[in-house]
Amino acid sequence: MKLKSRTATSATFEMSSMTDLIFLLLVFFVLISTLIVPNVNAMKLLLPNSETSDPTKNIKVSIAVNEKGQYFLNNQPVQIENLLPILDNFLKDKTNPVVILHAERSVPIENVVKVMDVANKLKLKLVLATNPER
Repeated sequence: MKLKSRTATSATFEMSSMTDLIFLLLVFFVLISTLIVPNVNAMKLLLPNSETSDPTKNIKVSIAVNEKGQYFLNNQPVQIENLLPILDNFLKDKTNPVVILHAERSVPIENVVKVMDVANKLKLKLVLATNPER
């Protein structure tokens, strides 16, 4: 008399445990990637988009630096030593002032940094002007 067993063994591979493991790994990496903090010591600059014609709406003051090292505040010549008190007096009653900096291509970076230092001391937003792309 031949007896048959009621439980048959199967040689198939079940993917459900593998998909659970992949899903858990995916969730783990997504959560970890949101916790990564970028370098907080990086300098934050507000740069206008060169593809638009009017990137900044509330420009209160314009500072220009030419290749000779001369500084201009709203097209009026000013010495860099006097820029801080003049700018502070000019913007004292304005809310959320924005300074736009126009610098020629050949201007040394130290001249641009001087203007950035003045804006940083006054806690002003500084935007570097660019030419629109053609």
